[in-house]
Amino acid sequence: MNKNKLKTYAQEARREFIQAVKDKASFYGVTKDSLAPSQIQGDFTIINGQAFPKHVHTQRQLLESQIRNKGYEQVMEEAAYTWFNRFAALRYMELNGFLDHGYRILSHPEGSAVPELLEKAQHVDFKSLNKEEIMQLKIDGNKDEEIYQKLIIAECNEISNQMPFLFEKVEDYTELLIPNNLLHSDSVIRKLVNDTDEEDWKEIEIVGWLYQFYISEKKDEVIGSVVDSEDI
Repeated sequence: MNKNKLKTYAQEARREFIQAVKDKASFYGVTKDSLAPSQIQGDFTIINGQAFPKHVHTQRQLLESQIRNKGYEQVMEEAAYTWFNRFAALRYMELNGFLDHGYRILSHPEGSAVPELLEKAQHVDFKSLNKEEIMQLKIDGNKDEEIYQKLIIAECNEISNQMPFLFEKVEDYTELLIPNNLLHSDSVIRKLVNDTDEEDWKEIEIVGWLYQFYISEKKDEVIGSVVDSEDI
């Protein structure tokens, strides 16, 4: 296992995941310095003049509550490592045959840029996935990013019973903060796939090493210093 390569990836990934969830929070009107009003109008939630599904209002309220209790930076940090850990676990599971449907989630066995799960979307049957909605999005066209996010969230919910400590139901504010642009060539998951060796994922220890390296820079900042409780 190339631990130096894992360390280089994971330390950079932490910064990129934090920025990714901050960008997503901003998309829903939440920044470090401002909070745009969220209002329900009919079947929609309106934020900054943009319409979102009605349930977004409740998730936004949960996000606001977390920020009031913990602070903006702490909530962004927690959301970032939550999604990092989930994607790392999904990568391990897809390469070691632990997924019931047998499709890769973050990659494709033939090297295609399109993840196999997205390619086979019509064949998966997740309880929390509205297949009619997925098919309509496919008919509408240019909705692959939206479809893919829904598939990942449904996958997390599907395996939550087996691994609730990592894949709790993604119905709270963390669903709002799933990173955008996951299908881009430089996305956070594309780097996870490309910047780590597939062979290393045959060992479960890789998940622990990635998390250890992910927090290593933060750990170095606080060790030996008088720090706030949230840093601990």
